[in-house]
Amino acid sequence: MDDLLTRARAGEVRALARLLTWVENRARGIESVMKEAYLAAGNARIVGITGSPGAGKSTLVDGLVTAYAASGAKTAVIAVDPSSPFTGGAILGDRIRMSGHDRGADVFVRSMATRGHLGGLGAATADIVTVMDAAGRDPVLIETVGVGQDEVEIARIADISVVILMPGMGDDVQALKAGIMEIGDIFVINKCDRPGADELERTIRGMLALAPEHSGAVDAPIIRTIATRNEGIGELRDAIARMHADTGRETDRVARKRDAVTARLRALLEERLVGTALERVSSNGKFESIVDSVVRREQDPYTAIEAIIDNAGFGGRS
Repeated sequence: MDDLLTRARAGEVRALARLLTWVENRARGIESVMKEAYLAAGNARIVGITGSPGAGKSTLVDGLVTAYAASGAKTAVIAVDPSSPFTGGAILGDRIRMSGHDRGADVFVRSMATRGHLGGLGAATADIVTVMDAAGRDPVLIETVGVGQDEVEIARIADISVVILMPGMGDDVQALKAGIMEIGDIFVINKCDRPGADELERTIRGMLALAPEHSGAVDAPIIRTIATRNEGIGELRDAIARMHADTGRETDRVARKRDAVTARLRALLEERLVGTALERVSSNGKFESIVDSVVRREQDPYTAIEAIIDNAGFGGRS
């Protein structure tokens, strides 16, 4: 694995692809690679692309990738698709939509499934971003699944969050609920040739005007695009570049990074502790007997958790 990271950082695409598979599958021993990758990362611009289903996220990302590739950037795309929480399977439709161009090694597209993980991303997305960053990919574009109003995990990973909306969805108020609007640094009205684009822009501006002045949302740019005709893509790329170059956002960036690190540490701690606890109680057969006792209502789930903690050796009951 260490050799794969070295080869990936040297530009070997196959090594990067294999390493990302091991990261996503949480292969044994991957922690040592992630430690090295994290220290080598921190240079890439991370751009999150999110919005409701059908808003044209994949087509817009495809246009952005073409624009970045034309400037010589070594771009990475992480396209997250919804999947079955039972089998983990996914159609990976984002890759199908972005397969129309052969851009060579300068563009690396990685499809991944949510595998039942909520928040619009997969559980391993943050680690995959780190590996892409360490491998010298810049920018890294993350396309979330078609998210609802509260699936806003992308804001914890991306430096800039682009929220894509489109006119004619029927209920603009439902599309503009608080959660998804509060994370946007840039708003895109895609398919703006449809009726209702002007009204949607007025609605967005009205909601942004209600944001606290210190949040910066009041001045968030609103870009109109028709991604299928590549219209407005250059304006969006320029808006992203201006926002990255804005030194006035440094305080906000530091606060976001701190929130992101806090959330990541919590997630890793939970993953490690739960995995260790289940491994310990499963190895001696205690877990199955505890499950059976709860099924027979011989004990309640809360007492069962205390028993698992005791058997796992995590200090007993509080």
